[in-house]
Amino acid sequence: MADILPHLLDRCDEAVLAAEGFLASAKHGVRARMGTTGGEIAAHALDGHQRAAHALAWHATYVEALRQMARWGRSLEGQGRFGDIEKFILQAAFGEYLTQLVGGIPMSQNEIARPHDMDLGDEDSGAFWQGPVAEVAAAGTAPGVRLAIAAHLRDHAGAVHYGEPGLDDTMAMVRQEFFRFARDRITPFAHQWHLKDELIPLDVIAEMGALGVFGLTIPETYGGAGLSKTAMCVVSEELSRGYIGVGSLGTRSEIAAELILGGGTKDQRDHWLPKIASGQTLPTAVFTEPNTGSDLGSLATRAVRAGGVYKIHGSKTWITHAARADMMTLLARTDPDTRDYRGLSMFLAEKPRGTGMAPFPAKGMTGGEIPVLGYRGMKEYEIGFDGFEVPAANLLGGEEGHGFRQLMQTFESARIQTAARAVGVAMNALDLGLQYALERRQFGRPIFEFPRVSDKLAMMAVEIAVARQLAYFAAREKDGGRRCDLQAGMAKLLAARVAWAAADSAVQIHGGNGFALEYPVSRVLCDARILNIFEGAAEIQAQVIARRVLGDSN
Repeated sequence: MADILPHLLDRCDEAVLAAEGFLASAKHGVRARMGTTGGEIAAHALDGHQRAAHALAWHATYVEALRQMARWGRSLEGQGRFGDIEKFILQAAFGEYLTQLVGGIPMSQNEIARPHDMDLGDEDSGAFWQGPVAEVAAAGTAPGVRLAIAAHLRDHAGAVHYGEPGLDDTMAMVRQEFFRFARDRITPFAHQWHLKDELIPLDVIAEMGALGVFGLTIPETYGGAGLSKTAMCVVSEELSRGYIGVGSLGTRSEIAAELILGGGTKDQRDHWLPKIASGQTLPTAVFTEPNTGSDLGSLATRAVRAGGVYKIHGSKTWITHAARADMMTLLARTDPDTRDYRGLSMFLAEKPRGTGMAPFPAKGMTGGEIPVLGYRGMKEYEIGFDGFEVPAANLLGGEEGHGFRQLMQTFESARIQTAARAVGVAMNALDLGLQYALERRQFGRPIFEFPRVSDKLAMMAVEIAVARQLAYFAAREKDGGRRCDLQAGMAKLLAARVAWAAADSAVQIHGGNGFALEYPVSRVLCDARILNIFEGAAEIQAQVIARRVLGDSN
């Protein structure tokens, strides 16, 4: 058994302070490189020095992740639940992430963010790599730490979690309930849904509705459960651990409900929210257009007022679960004289449910499926509108021109939920990799006993814990009514990378079998890949984080 560093929590707190100082120096270096006008970084400077800006974003994300891991440890200690496995996970997380802060953070497979990218020199790194930082890093990267974590995984294979998540008793019960639901109703069938490219069965969706998935955070006055964003994270994790398609079913309801709660009229709230909460109405988000990607301000789809209706003209793409949806949250341009976000409006557009033979049986609306590698249980579609009519009463909020602002208010929750989905996918990869490593024998023993295999599994568990705590932090900030686009972006950025790394490692553990379609891990690899793209690609997330970090005068 490896040694637990004496006074571990104190050393971690000291290391966080040092990491914050290192980040402050990095921020100063990047700001000096870009220059400022009136104290602000110009957009062209941020784009022109994108490598430095994104390196800063990743460093800031790591520092926040370490801060939240230290908080997690302190919280567990106060509850009397800070056991050996939690201590080893904390020690390993600090060891790895502190080392990467100076040695290089992987932004992708072939892009490493290093201190000199932010104009930090050897003297800066040397000053950082002193005292508690060097001590915690050495203790956390010791082989025995990974061995101890791997032993815990072996002895608790198939557990609800590895290391206490740090939730209260209510949230622990919620996790247990959805863990069982996913184990019994999702996991045994998910791979066949994927291989056959089938929609998630309606009876499963009905059961999710009965469990309150679609109204999780909708206030009780509208028929919802009125729970927190932390609850949203827990439910999304466990459902996505079974299958990301199921975990993502609630995303569209979450976005639609938040749009209506934040920007809808009383009549719109009274009409739509109970239907969404019960699962009677399945929404879909219709925002993206061909060739616009993340540049939502340049959307070209038009909504033209004609008496008591708006007629929609244009094209949309990458619309998830569109054929089966009953309502679209539809972003369109109502002011033809604008060329940016100021002319956009949001609509709550009803549509009939489609079938496989007729996905869009509505006048003025056509479309077809986009075949995809993974994330198949809801299917992706492109849609064309040619005079599709939406009643004027379904203009969100009753006033034109507020669509972009209304949409921006949903991004925090959507990205927090995406981070939670990524944690669930990573847990799925860990489950599959661990099970295979314990069952597969080579050279007379389970392959789990080979260090390069058990090390992969141990580090999956560590990074899952880090990503989870960052997502929970963002959720708490949202629940507290505080602006959290920075925290949500960090959570999404890190969790998506963690999910992809976990899936890739799980495939590697499977060897050749990991490349076979019959093994579920092949599906998890495909599903994990989308997480770095939707709800803001990793590059967009890094840009948003960098802008916020550089704009902070502290």
